[in-house]
Amino acid sequence: MDRKSLLTLVTAMIMAGAAPVLAGEREVVAETTPAATAADTAGYSRFRFGGYGEMVASFKDYGINRFAGTSTGSTKTDRNTISIPRFVLAFDYKFNSKWVLGAEIEFESGGTGTAIELENSENGEYETEIEKGGEVALEQFHITRLIVPQFNVRAGHLIVPVGLTNAHHEPINFFGTVRPQAETALMPSTWHETGIEFFGSFGRRHSRFDYQLMIVAGLNANGFNRDEWIAGGKQGFFEEDNFTSPGYVGRLDYTGVPGLRTGVSVYYCRDAGSNSDKEHTYSSIGRIPVAIGTWDAQYRNSYVTARANVTYGYVGNAAALSEANRMLSNKSPYSRLIPIAKNALSYGAEIGLNLRSVIRNNCPVIYPYARYEYYNPQYRGQGRATMDRRLEVSQWQAGLNWFALPNLVVKADYTTRRIGTAKVFGKGNYNSENEFSIGVAYIGWFIRK
Repeated sequence: MDRKSLLTLVTAMIMAGAAPVLAGEREVVAETTPAATAADTAGYSRFRFGGYGEMVASFKDYGINRFAGTSTGSTKTDRNTISIPRFVLAFDYKFNSKWVLGAEIEFESGGTGTAIELENSENGEYETEIEKGGEVALEQFHITRLIVPQFNVRAGHLIVPVGLTNAHHEPINFFGTVRPQAETALMPSTWHETGIEFFGSFGRRHSRFDYQLMIVAGLNANGFNRDEWIAGGKQGFFEEDNFTSPGYVGRLDYTGVPGLRTGVSVYYCRDAGSNSDKEHTYSSIGRIPVAIGTWDAQYRNSYVTARANVTYGYVGNAAALSEANRMLSNKSPYSRLIPIAKNALSYGAEIGLNLRSVIRNNCPVIYPYARYEYYNPQYRGQGRATMDRRLEVSQWQAGLNWFALPNLVVKADYTTRRIGTAKVFGKGNYNSENEFSIGVAYIGWFIRK
């Protein structure tokens, strides 16, 4: 495909409400082509190189610490931030028509990098050293064996497709200047672990489904805490991940209606405690099982794009886990904030209107949109644990997405959060948090051969 034809195809995808995408988001292909295989073979013959990135500036009316000890939550103050949340380089290479190598390297936030070591020669003491500026992470590195459309195998470092944002995390797959907070407040984002995946597609026309089944490194209960629930339990601090209790992942998507994708995903780890850094940490309290279930959907046509998602999760033995984490070494890289909730909940929905489809007359591709989210990493505790209401958030967001180019979007949004309340409207128990943000994001393959 030459450059002119490629640009025409990409433009048509945007006009149809489908953005150009990387490995995590399937490209537009003929209906007769099985989607799971097409994601790995379509659009290039030998290799492709690309990536995505985001830049965001925010103007806020609240302080940095909602938990500073005041009875009103965040203090009312004006402050501004600017950041590059992530810059990702992606590369796919076909050894032949059946074997495919994929990789993504993420440069995140431009913060200070640290190296953390667990010194077994010093009775398991933690040592943290500041070694570099910026954080670099291997987000994906895997080899795929394509067998038949209904069954294929992938092994390596993989995206864990639990929830809408993890499964479709590129910046053109959500309207906001930052990723939807309802999911990222509870789970790792982007969630990537090492393991093996079985995937494929089955059915045709209105009975088409895609599936993924995975066995990956499980969560580490050392990282569970009050504020982020299990998000801090993603492994990766050390050279090796504990695989004593794997994580089992399943995802099923229905794609039989043009423009619609809806699916469910599940995650289960039998004992996150057995993946801890030191074997004895939770030996006296029993198993710490983790189970997460999600539903999400997206609908796109030339006029509207709509998305919705729900996440519900469970951590077993949460009261004993909270007490054990409270006693973690102050030299460890983990938070000791407790209590850890037995259950966490989030849900959200957004809808955007393509003004070009309504106004026409050379109108730019602009999507005004609105989004509502509720999230609570302290939804329900175990026993007599008192949940912290400052973590219960009801949030509205409205903004614009302008596709200056088919694969480059300029975003602006206004967000207001009600803290400590389940109400959709009205005042929360603590000071509200308001911010205005602007951002630029892109995604695309730069070279295809």
